[in-house]
Amino acid sequence: MTGQDRTDTPASKPTAKLTIKSASKRLVWFVGTVVLTGALGLSACQKSTDDTSDTANSNTTENTSTQAPTVTNEKDTTTPTEIRNEKVTVLALGDSLTEGLGVDADKNYPAQLEARLKEMGYPNVTVINSGLSGETSTGMVNRLDWVSQTKPDITLLIIGANDAMRGIDVPIIEDNIRTAIKTLRENNSKVILGGMQIYDNLGSGYVADFAAIYPRVAKDMDVPLIPFVLKGVAANPQLNQSDAIHPTAEGYRIVVNDNILPALLPILNDTMDEKASNTASEGGSQ
Repeated sequence: MTGQDRTDTPASKPTAKLTIKSASKRLVWFVGTVVLTGALGLSACQKSTDDTSDTANSNTTENTSTQAPTVTNEKDTTTPTEIRNEKVTVLALGDSLTEGLGVDADKNYPAQLEARLKEMGYPNVTVINSGLSGETSTGMVNRLDWVSQTKPDITLLIIGANDAMRGIDVPIIEDNIRTAIKTLRENNSKVILGGMQIYDNLGSGYVADFAAIYPRVAKDMDVPLIPFVLKGVAANPQLNQSDAIHPTAEGYRIVVNDNILPALLPILNDTMDEKASNTASEGGSQ
């Protein structure tokens, strides 16, 4: 979103909600094509996976009585065994996918993330929704000083879809993301970068170059990466709204549980350990 698109100053506050109809319409046309095209491929892949699973099950049935069941739950290794009362602020920074365009205020991903964390034993974690519909990486950089006033311990940075829709040069997008990470770190916030993917409407070269931004920046700047924030949700009509872009409440639930939490929990626990250690040190020095 350019400066000319903004109509009032309060829209740049961290918790402000700004719906830009023109940007949303263009985003619908752009990402909608991705979703509808991807749905066919996803359906075919699912059938193949099911067939393979059925074959594997039939071949191993006779061995199940002698083998202990295998339980895989990676989240158990990062979930606290007791309540963690340290106060932590998480900033959700991005565009309409963060804002939660089209769902109730308690159903967007930041709201669901905070509620889920409280259920898991983190009662004092606050997740601030600083998503703006139509936001570009340039617009996001321009409001970094303002959002930094929330003093986030951790920032979930998910940006870039609107840049790609407008065909903004990849080096500009990458430079903005790097600037955002640097600025947030200077304000003592740990950054988790959320990756995005786009459809081949601007040519395969642009698509590949855009996708390469996120792993390259994450590696160069040593930040955790969520490879694709909408993994498991994009291209599924049942998990997206009628615009075929923005997730439904259920879609956001999957985004939180399957994509965001695995990346966030290790950073969250480390942050809480640091706070607990600092508190103990301050108490011992008195």
